[in-house]
Amino acid sequence: MVARRKGWAASAAAMLGMVLVLAGCENVDLPSAGAEPSGSGPAAGAGRAVSPLDNPDGTKPGLAPLTSDADRAEARTLIEKVATKGRGPKTGYERDQFGYAWMDSAPGGIPFARNGCDTRNDLLRRDGEDVRFRSGSDCVVSSMTLHDPYTGRTIDWAKSRATTVQIDHVMPLSYDWQMGASRWPKGKRQDIANDPLNLMPVDGPTNSSKGDSGPASWLPPNKRIRCSYAVRFAQVSLKYELPVTVADKETMLGQCGG
Repeated sequence: MVARRKGWAASAAAMLGMVLVLAGCENVDLPSAGAEPSGSGPAAGAGRAVSPLDNPDGTKPGLAPLTSDADRAEARTLIEKVATKGRGPKTGYERDQFGYAWMDSAPGGIPFARNGCDTRNDLLRRDGEDVRFRSGSDCVVSSMTLHDPYTGRTIDWAKSRATTVQIDHVMPLSYDWQMGASRWPKGKRQDIANDPLNLMPVDGPTNSSKGDSGPASWLPPNKRIRCSYAVRFAQVSLKYELPVTVADKETMLGQCGG
């Protein structure tokens, strides 16, 4: 019966699309293939969210909690590899030092780069459910449902309310600058600014409250994913050989039982 309903829904959607084209309708957002009705997704933090330990390149969605003793031990082992040093000055930092937002032309071979779609929309498509695209586009997301890992809430997002979802740099760009990225070639800074490993669509106001804080100064309100957040921070640190402060590393270990 479920398969029959899905087949009927797909046929109805196709027929609706043909009618709209023949009628000359424009700027109509149609559901993406296989989309379920809005509001039918799983609770926040469940469903499609993937453990950071199983997502080392950041191409899979979400940030699932790490709850088993084995996973948390693996998390601590990873975090222990992170180097530490003091945070340097912010002198000379500007967002443009990391390229314009959200460029599709980062040069270092990071996932999703040069695919014809900008980084922000790549991330919305990666993590969103019930994704709809702007009419005539397979890139520009016009609406979706986000199960926000940082708050544990489900957000019904639309492009008309763009700032309700922001793309967080897990390891903030200003933090990167102070920990050594100020000495990098610009191409490497463009990579870390657009690398899906370092990017997470989340609740906008919550992201704004983070600023350029490291884990010792800010952690997601949702305590269930704090160890996962620490792991993702460590993954970015290790990939780009950027140290963290001693206080940040201690806090990261503490979130995973260390």
